[in-house]
Amino acid sequence: MVQATLYSLDVIKDEARELLRQKLISRHQSIYTLRWYIPNRDWDEIESELERNNFLSRDRIIDLIGREEWRED
Repeated sequence: MVQATLYSLDVIKDEARELLRQKLISRHQSIYTLRWYIPNRDWDEIESELERNNFLSRDRIIDLIGREEWRED
């Protein structure tokens, strides 16, 4: 039996924030861009979770993660 990975909206947002931090994606790109960094087998689950939360693949990353908080080092 194969156990599916569960992706909550918070996990998806955290993934997006980490990719932004690493400068692999831009906040102005579409959410669909995340597909290149997430295993193909998980994308349907992620897309379903996004749709349940009223996000579309064409929405921008910034719409998903909301306002970014900046901390001084």
